[in-house]
Amino acid sequence: MNYSNYQPIPNLPMLDLPKVVIVGGGFAGLKLAMSLRKSAFQVILLDKNNYHQFQPLFYQVATAGLEPSAISFPLRKIFHGAANMSFRMAEAEGVDAKEKRLYTDIGYIDYDYLVLAMGADTNYFGAKNIEYYSTPMKTVSEALYIRNKIISNYERAITIEKVENRKSLMNMVIVGGGPTGVELAGAMADLRNNVLPKDYPELNFKNMKVVLIEAGPKLLGAMSEQAQSSALHYLQELGVEVFLATKVLDYDGKEVSLEGKEPIQTQTLLWAAGIKPNRIEGFDPSQYAGNGRMLVNEYNQLVGSAGVFVLGDQCLLPGGDFPKGHPQVAQVAIQQAKNLSKNLFRQEKGQPLAPFKYKDLGSMATVGRKLAVVDLPFYSFQGFFAWLTWLFVHLMAILGVKNKLVIFLDWSWNYLSFDPSLRLLIKPKYVRASERKELIEEKSSPD
Repeated sequence: MNYSNYQPIPNLPMLDLPKVVIVGGGFAGLKLAMSLRKSAFQVILLDKNNYHQFQPLFYQVATAGLEPSAISFPLRKIFHGAANMSFRMAEAEGVDAKEKRLYTDIGYIDYDYLVLAMGADTNYFGAKNIEYYSTPMKTVSEALYIRNKIISNYERAITIEKVENRKSLMNMVIVGGGPTGVELAGAMADLRNNVLPKDYPELNFKNMKVVLIEAGPKLLGAMSEQAQSSALHYLQELGVEVFLATKVLDYDGKEVSLEGKEPIQTQTLLWAAGIKPNRIEGFDPSQYAGNGRMLVNEYNQLVGSAGVFVLGDQCLLPGGDFPKGHPQVAQVAIQQAKNLSKNLFRQEKGQPLAPFKYKDLGSMATVGRKLAVVDLPFYSFQGFFAWLTWLFVHLMAILGVKNKLVIFLDWSWNYLSFDPSLRLLIKPKYVRASERKELIEEKSSPD
């Protein structure tokens, strides 16, 4: 790409401080920015959205358990009272590592330290039809789209006379047996079993399938066997059809084709089967691993590019304890950001850097309204107590006191009544400029 016409990003403060440019306001980028707040660095955070998204709870938005605002946090709020920090809503396009310059859709910016924390996107493994017709869940917007689609499907289904013609609208198919897929399937089954029959008493929900498809032999492949078997048992108790060791061959928007099994009729295929790191122009192919992650050393410095660091889902340390990369979970990103913030101070002082060491704090997944599986380094447990543990951990991780309180009240009410009141079908209305002009002229006409 030709960047010769790009101008500097306007209205950025000119501070006589080392400039740290962070691309991405996810767990890693936000943690690093907060760690450098009111420090001897000028911090500039860039993100294509002006809010942080708490990804572990996207499925709650998708299934009408929480409002989008409960799991989104305005990035500018953390900069209040911090003169060394700036935020710009921008999308990174390319890097000139030799000139230490980052190009974005709003201009370029020079840096002393560049931190890439751009996260990952949905991986469809080259299946174009699935990419076109299925629905991912990597953003709050996508989660809200899923919620609207589900509600819209049932509003349509209730107007269809023949049961056979309703099936594709009522059935839900989720692909991917990791935490996201398991949590989505459990929440969908809870909706079918307890909530939707109240909203649509004219429909027979025994005809609605909730299907979870996993290409591997087990659910929650990274967790303990106890967690895997318990998650499978809980889902089957909820009435979820779980297909293990099953590959999705194709999807045309109405029917899912499976390897070795009968096809499933559905207009709602939720894809949670894989992720791929986001990329940016300007780096040599030798700086990438085969899975698309960027090669870093033990300090998270990008191999072959001075002053560039990579965090979270984007990076891979070759030859380390995780040859395919650290787990793509929030704790890795947060811990890397903490370590990097300390190393930036050390580097400015001429001190030796500290290598990153991942401390596994455990993993967990919720299955339905009051069940979960938890793997801690020293103990694994399941059931209602695991769900309370999951609830506590996620509440503590949510940014902002208001968000914690809102989520606690929402969850408490939903648990006691099990009738969340967020099943509103709110569609954005788009009016072309010419139509808007006609409407205004019509309203202002004296006739």
